[in-house]
Amino acid sequence: MNTHLEKSGASVPADAALLPGLIRQFIRIAERIPNTLLAFVARFSIAAVFWKSGQTKIEGFALDIVNLEFTLGWPRLSDSVVGLFRDEYQLPLIPPEIAATLAAFAEHVFPVLILLGFATRLSALALLGMTMTIQLFVYPDAYPTHGTWAAVLLYLTVHGPGKLSVDHWIARRCP
Repeated sequence: MNTHLEKSGASVPADAALLPGLIRQFIRIAERIPNTLLAFVARFSIAAVFWKSGQTKIEGFALDIVNLEFTLGWPRLSDSVVGLFRDEYQLPLIPPEIAATLAAFAEHVFPVLILLGFATRLSALALLGMTMTIQLFVYPDAYPTHGTWAAVLLYLTVHGPGKLSVDHWIARRCP
């Protein structure tokens, strides 16, 4: 049994030829994963991250999909969140009351829009701006986490929400 392949006059072990073939086959299979599936997973995942963060900032409105719990009241900022923005986050140029309100608003509105796939690119861009603000001014050592968020948000900004989205539905109906 010949355990070597002849290629350009050189002797190559048969096992060495198997690996590139397996790699090429894996790449062909991976390339068949539809963008719509990637975009949906990205949308769901990043929306959950920001939604959960937003839920820590308010009282009176809660939606817990995992435990199927829903509390509806007039949402208001948690008592501690303004202090958190004043004492720990300390954003420049923005008073803590306004920063806390804007963050709570953004962390609820943009994730819902992204999850629905409505105004996805603009919503992802808005959350990317928020991520960069957090990275630069609040938690500069958390770059691995923020880099992951940024990668997902950049993907959505560049490639859009995919076919399972309101954006796609609108685009198909508008010339």
